[in-house]
Amino acid sequence: MDTAGPAGAAALQRAPGHGLLVRLAAQPRWRALAAAFGLGLLSALALPPVHALPVLLLAVPGLLALLGAARSWRGAAARGFAWGFGHHLGGLYWVTEALLTDPARWWWLVPMAAPALAAVMALYAVPPVLAAWFLPPGWRRVVGFAGAWTLAEMLRGVLFTGFPWNPLGSAWAFAALPIQGAAVLGVHGLSLLTLLLAGLPAVASRRVWAAGGAGMLVLAAFGAWRLSGPEPPRPPVRLVLVQAGVAQAEKWREDRRVDILRRYLDLTAAAAGRMPGGASVAVIWPETATQFLLAQDPEAQRLVAAALPPGATLLAGTVRAEWDANDRPARLWNSLIALDAAGEMRAIYDKSHLVPFGEYMPLGGLLPIRIAAGGMDFSAGPGPVALSAPGLPPFGALICYEVIFPGAVAPSPRPAWLVNITNDAWFGRSAGPWQHLAAARLRAVEEGLPLARAAQTGISAVFDARGRRLALLALGEVGTLTTDLPAAVPPTPFAQLGHAIPAGLALMAIGFACLRRRERAGSGTA
Repeated sequence: MDTAGPAGAAALQRAPGHGLLVRLAAQPRWRALAAAFGLGLLSALALPPVHALPVLLLAVPGLLALLGAARSWRGAAARGFAWGFGHHLGGLYWVTEALLTDPARWWWLVPMAAPALAAVMALYAVPPVLAAWFLPPGWRRVVGFAGAWTLAEMLRGVLFTGFPWNPLGSAWAFAALPIQGAAVLGVHGLSLLTLLLAGLPAVASRRVWAAGGAGMLVLAAFGAWRLSGPEPPRPPVRLVLVQAGVAQAEKWREDRRVDILRRYLDLTAAAAGRMPGGASVAVIWPETATQFLLAQDPEAQRLVAAALPPGATLLAGTVRAEWDANDRPARLWNSLIALDAAGEMRAIYDKSHLVPFGEYMPLGGLLPIRIAAGGMDFSAGPGPVALSAPGLPPFGALICYEVIFPGAVAPSPRPAWLVNITNDAWFGRSAGPWQHLAAARLRAVEEGLPLARAAQTGISAVFDARGRRLALLALGEVGTLTTDLPAAVPPTPFAQLGHAIPAGLALMAIGFACLRRRERAGSGTA
């Protein structure tokens, strides 16, 4: 049986709410692993769309108590992995929805897809828990764990092409006020602060609790100050986001290709009839909106032009192909194109950050899993670029999950707004579309740029440069969303310095926790 050592037990006895934490720490090994998994699963309720942040006040101190009770680093690593596995399984359960779009083909993968992804993501929890295990109980363990977790979270966003989905800081994205700190700290900086606050029940010091309360007040005051700032003049641009509600099961059916295009055209034409004069118009269709290759099909371009308001520009997702000598596709791109009201193409953006197993086969195709339809890998574009189209301010294009990468969404030179097109029909009516939406909202705050998001089945929305939601089409709703384009604000500190801010704070937190430990060891009082 693994039980808490004397120092760990004494620290827990002094901590607020110590009774439950002591009982957690005193569990046999298998129960401790089960408790860690359950606490991690509970912590996922803090993520979008639930945003139950108070659960972290139990889930994080409970994890730290279990770590303090581990007699070896291997035991601590196992408990941290179990917590991370529960956390990511609860947050990423919805990946199974993509397999259910073709159950006859992927039934065998359904039971293992979410657990396998969660297990990989849980590996990133092991270094932070080991760092915490080597630190003494109390605020040093909390601070060191928060800093190490933040660094691991940032690495998760870049290693092996990166998957920065559901950083803990996204728990605050239920409203604009609590995420204004992302303009300085980025979402990973919010993750650091979230863990520092969540760890307070593991600390007995009243001064630490007072510091945590003061920190929350400072963040709230900063958010209120930023939201009360003057609004720059808006550009004379009207946005029309089209959400056609095409289910993934019918999206690529040959007998539905004309009907789906007609649905987009009808919704666009109906919105055009309600357009006031005096402004440029940007009509936005989602990722791979139709089966027609809009960049290369003159007849489809003519039909689209006829549905657009006079002088409008269509920003649409489409597949783009390059043909070989035998008139077969040699290369494919997942693209966004700009078509003017005459049906002429004015700009192209090719997606650069492709989805493994969806848009390309990683590891040279050693794993025979291709969820998306088709037998060819997509080619990657050159990266973020600022696009121009008649009557529109320069914009940056983000296709699908490119929007989840903080610090990598705004091209240079800096655009005036961001366009995110996506197909979240893969994930049905699950938490996935809401988590994707929260990521888009955070990017608007981090960069100080308004963001328009068009999704095939939802959730489509427009956020201003401070993350305020101006309009929304709900998940599963069919229709159009019309609003004025908000103005950008001056570049935020995060837009200028990027990950240097949260990484620097995380390293300072780790260094501070370790420095104080060495001081105590040197004085003989550790």
